[in-house]
Amino acid sequence: MPRLAPKPLSLDERERQQLQQIINRHSTAQQIAMRAQIILLAAQGHNHRDIARALKISREMATLWRERWLAESEKGVPVVERLQDAERSGAPASFSLEQILQLFAIACEKPETYGRPISHWTARELAEEMVKQRIVERISPRHVGRLLAEASLKPHQSSYWLNPPDPRFDDKVTDICQTYLSGIQTAKQFERTVCIDEMTGIQAPLAQSLETAKSSSSGCRNSRRVRLRG
Repeated sequence: MPRLAPKPLSLDERERQQLQQIINRHSTAQQIAMRAQIILLAAQGHNHRDIARALKISREMATLWRERWLAESEKGVPVVERLQDAERSGAPASFSLEQILQLFAIACEKPETYGRPISHWTARELAEEMVKQRIVERISPRHVGRLLAEASLKPHQSSYWLNPPDPRFDDKVTDICQTYLSGIQTAKQFERTVCIDEMTGIQAPLAQSLETAKSSSSGCRNSRRVRLRG
């Protein structure tokens, strides 16, 4: 029986350049450079056997990284993140609504604001900045990517809409989060919390008895709390 041809893999010019830069960079880990080489060879039309022979790796490894690259590409994951190891099994870390909003606030500012010489945020850079700012003890790039995807935020593709510098930003985030949390309790007293927002990209978790409230990644800057007695 003839062997099935591997799934075709194509790269645009930007992806090809990024992969070559990863390979040429002296600081790149050996296994990451190897994965980049696998993808470049796959894009040139080589099958798994040819790639395995050229790079002196197993055919299974060549297959794994072709399939993972294709899967991650469909999700819009940045090039560097597609070459990272998968998250280890186990329950993912949980983060408070305040921490998640702080992540979104950072993602919607230019990286140069935080002293990073890059034009667009990546999930890995955001994860590092979250830890550096002591917002969280640790968070994986994949978890950051999932949170951004759920909020439809794509820092690597989007032009930035920025919040003006506000020294009271943290206090405002706390107030907003407390409003949502207290809304669950006030609902039991027949009071309803309503959020009016011009940016409706993020769903805020509320109890089933509440209507879905939406807050923007700018910290729901136009939200207000309204109590309606039933």
